[in-house]
Amino acid sequence: MDQERQNSESLQSRESAEQQSVRARKGSSKPRGGRSVKPNRRSEETISSILDATEQVVLRSGADRISILDVCKLAGISRGTFYRYFSSQEDLLDTFSRHKRDNFHRVLMETVGTVEDPEARLEGLIAFIDDYLTESRARRLLVVAPDYALSFFRRIFHDSILRFQDALEIVFDDWDERLGVKLDRELVCELIIRYVLSEILVPEDGGRRLLPARVKRLVASLTMGSTARTRR
Repeated sequence: MDQERQNSESLQSRESAEQQSVRARKGSSKPRGGRSVKPNRRSEETISSILDATEQVVLRSGADRISILDVCKLAGISRGTFYRYFSSQEDLLDTFSRHKRDNFHRVLMETVGTVEDPEARLEGLIAFIDDYLTESRARRLLVVAPDYALSFFRRIFHDSILRFQDALEIVFDDWDERLGVKLDRELVCELIIRYVLSEILVPEDGGRRLLPARVKRLVASLTMGSTARTRR
């Protein structure tokens, strides 16, 4: 429990720092003249356009060959406007990675966070995973920018384990009560995420329709395995 608490506090600390950074970037960015820019919808829309354009450029050319000029053209802005919000290519890619990670976790919680029935929440999580693998551009990213993609997967891995534990809290509580044991929640979530990553790296031909059933089988195997280990 102490380790879980430390992990949670660490995640909250990182999120707080990053949220402050994003707020500062959106609301307190300074152009070259040093004048502060007040928070406004136009600034947020500009940043969103830049990040959307960044994704298109990365998926087309790869992260190593990303061109700030190409990003500016797609976003419909000048280089001067770009540098009001981002100091460099590295700053842009770092912010883009955080944006994609935060969006993944936001959609996850929007999908399942208000579902009160444990079985329905699990179904919602499985549907979320299925939709992500169907609609995500992660496979394309892996092809055109493998180093960047792998770095991104490593970056979100441990945060996702914590997020999945939060998303499945009422599911785990229900399992613990029904099985009469306390499951290893971190292990179950880690293996689910590793399964998702394996589908991105080595997708099975024609197996997409079976994905929800396979995730259910995986969860069942993990929970029953945890029960057997605990009873021994």
